Amino acid sequence: MADSIMYQEDGFVVLEPDQEEQILTAQELLEKLKEILVTRQNDLPRELEKFSTVEAQAEYLMENFCDLDMGSDSYLQWYVIRLEK
Repeated sequence: MADSIMYQEDGFVVLEPDQEEQILTAQELLEKLKEILVTRQNDLPRELEKFSTVEAQAEYLMENFCDLDMGSDSYLQWYVIRLEK
């Protein structure tokens, strides 16, 4: 049986081109994804097209992926972190 710590998250490391890495809470990352997705409703990844709200799209993206290609050598990557052993 897997240790329950494997399913805990204290935050996310977020990487973007030409920027310092950021440590965000789940809520902060969700808000960042929603801001991006609002402007990309005509250019969504196929997996997100089935969701009718930006909130649902962002939640699905955050929970099931770790990156978002934003074209023109731009991307957003995020990785779960745990701050304690």
